[in-house]
Amino acid sequence: MATLLLVRHGLTEMTGPVLAGWTPGVHLDERGRKQVAELAARLAPVPLDAIVSSPLDRCQETAEAILTGRDDLGVQTDDRLGEVKYGEWTGRPLEELAKEDLWKVVQAHPSAARFPGGESLAEAQHRAVSAIREWNDRLGPEATYVVCSHGDIIKAIVADAVGLHLDQFQRIQADPAALTVIRYTELRPFLVRLNDVGGRVDDLLAKSGRDSDAAVGGGA
Repeated sequence: MATLLLVRHGLTEMTGPVLAGWTPGVHLDERGRKQVAELAARLAPVPLDAIVSSPLDRCQETAEAILTGRDDLGVQTDDRLGEVKYGEWTGRPLEELAKEDLWKVVQAHPSAARFPGGESLAEAQHRAVSAIREWNDRLGPEATYVVCSHGDIIKAIVADAVGLHLDQFQRIQADPAALTVIRYTELRPFLVRLNDVGGRVDDLLAKSGRDSDAAVGGGA
């Protein structure tokens, strides 16, 4: 069972008011550096087989924080885990974008949304999920690894894991420096935790088989 630890990058000066996208040179601010340092400290006891990151600076810096003290690892970069290519929307204020007709499509029918001069959300989901499946195969069924990526990409990966249509992915939340965990088994993925910004990681220290392929029935 490959265990994927999805991490969104920490805060930047552009996080929130502006759609940063692939804008170069967007770094973690003081708040973001504090966030990722705290996350790295929480994850320090968890053995990792790999740390994979979006190529964008804010994710690379987040991944480097998690790498601290892990001399046997390095940060591996995968462009497929980079932010959605927002095209002409890149660098524009969200308040301004909310007035665009396409904004309503992005919110209510994202599977039909294509950003002018960029890619569609469906294309972004496909490349990101393909990357995760490939890393699962490359690292093996017992691997535990981190992927540092972006809000919409993480939401798209989670939607795929839980069998949720892309049109519903806006119902998922991925905050800066939050941890989301997915275990991939032969039959199906299991969403272990979502958008965790402060929980314990004891359950990630050992995989005892309690999350077998067959999670049958309800009960306590």
